[in-house]
Amino acid sequence: MKVTEIEVHEIGLEYRDWLTVPMNHYYGPMRRVVYVVHTDDGRVGLGESGSREPAAVVDSYLGSNPFDWVGDETSLGLGTAMYDLMGQAAGVPVHRLFGQRQRAWVPVGSWTVSSHPERMAEAVQRYAAMGYTWLKYHLSPFENVFDQTRAMEAVAPPGFRIQYDFTMGGTDDAMPALLERLAQSPIAGCFEDPLPSRDIEGHRELRRRVRLPVVLHHSPLGATFEVLDRAADAYILGHARIGDVVRRAGLFAAAEVPFALQNVGGAITRAMTTHMMAAFPTAILHFHSDTEIWESDVTCERLEPVNGWLRVPEQPGLGVTLDRRALQRLAATSLPAQTPWIIRSELAGGVRMYNLADPADSIFMVRPDRRRLAPFSYQAPIRSDYWDDDGSAAWAAMRARLAAEGMVVEPASAPPG
Repeated sequence: MKVTEIEVHEIGLEYRDWLTVPMNHYYGPMRRVVYVVHTDDGRVGLGESGSREPAAVVDSYLGSNPFDWVGDETSLGLGTAMYDLMGQAAGVPVHRLFGQRQRAWVPVGSWTVSSHPERMAEAVQRYAAMGYTWLKYHLSPFENVFDQTRAMEAVAPPGFRIQYDFTMGGTDDAMPALLERLAQSPIAGCFEDPLPSRDIEGHRELRRRVRLPVVLHHSPLGATFEVLDRAADAYILGHARIGDVVRRAGLFAAAEVPFALQNVGGAITRAMTTHMMAAFPTAILHFHSDTEIWESDVTCERLEPVNGWLRVPEQPGLGVTLDRRALQRLAATSLPAQTPWIIRSELAGGVRMYNLADPADSIFMVRPDRRRLAPFSYQAPIRSDYWDDDGSAAWAAMRARLAAEGMVVEPASAPPG
């Protein structure tokens, strides 16, 4: 069996209607790359990635036997297609290529961006109705985390939990006290990256003080020695190549430390991640692929959760097949770009704050400290909204002020910007 052709398709994806406004303001419309790999015996394997691999990388797979890529350390997207082909050729589901199946159902979480408390509550309601029991989001100091939590508490069904992602700090909050207070909420589930990644001792101290799990995604030593140093209760491997995951999974199993994969993508990526999560002994933390944020996909099948679990496919290969018509439609989809916009915030006493946001610099929404403008807090009395370019003189004037000043803060007595 030899790889004879690799189709490379760049596709546009529509967010679900109720997510379009916040997602566009954070990231703008997204595109992904789908690989359709053909072999000389007529098999078709599927893979995908967030960006196109260089031509030299794609060409390195041509003429090879998919089994040459066991433990692939070159490309997660193309490696996924190779495993799909290997499973089909061997007549086994992909998880069997990693060893014994550890579980038939795999835990999966949902994801959204930090937004107004009402939008956070809607996300909980909608994802719960879709079969999810976990929601992860990156906190943003442009919204008060306790306002958000109370709104989500009011609508969350029993057992629904929140994964608070702190994106490695960035505020002036006393993190132990903040986490201890959040942990009192009945929907609080775990805390991800609450401190700068290099602060191993700080993470150990948080584990001692906070009753909920502390999870490390951005680990300073690549999820190696700090695992044995017990810096976290659980780990996340983000977009790790297949061979890297296999090695880390052995370490996690030896240390009896839970972990999950975080590989963002559509149904192809979700299927591959499900297989891998099924195969490793301590892969028991809910994983994220963010597949649920998109309205459409390129496969005939979509893995959907029941009670927060995904059934592991048992068909040979990944267990998903290409919907060629959907692929062609999404390849032709061109979505309008989100232009820079203004975050308009109201603070205590009617004070107003304005900042410029740009999807090309999406990290600003969760780590505004990187612009070195002012100290921020996740628990400040604040409420923000999205002020798009409406063609008004007021918007243009504020845009000019932001270009000159970086951030605008006005007292309550000043006329609105």
